[in-house]
Amino acid sequence: MLRQQRGALSAYALLDAMRETNPTISAPTIYRALAALSERGEVQRLESLNAYIACKHGCEDQTSILSICDDCGLVEESAAPHLLEQLSKLAGRSGFATTRHVVEIHGRCASCDDAEGPA
Repeated sequence: MLRQQRGALSAYALLDAMRETNPTISAPTIYRALAALSERGEVQRLESLNAYIACKHGCEDQTSILSICDDCGLVEESAAPHLLEQLSKLAGRSGFATTRHVVEIHGRCASCDDAEGPA
């Protein structure tokens, strides 16, 4: 279901959609499924939206930059192979040991920017 979306879906949006075909499904089931998919690197949680997207790149292998359109909700995932190392080094300068990275950028996608026209 997440792979078919342009944007992110909250756990409760997934629950509502799943109830159309399985009315007895519960929220804990959705959260367990999302946790399992997240551990396998198949979905990623967008911290700023409290929502989830399907990973296009292996989420467990590298840091992705998530560009989130504030107008239409489109989420684009870009691979950033060296960003994880650079962020860890930067944080490590003060003795901070990183355990994970979340890189989310909010703005407007090209389609929404073009639709608005010139400023």
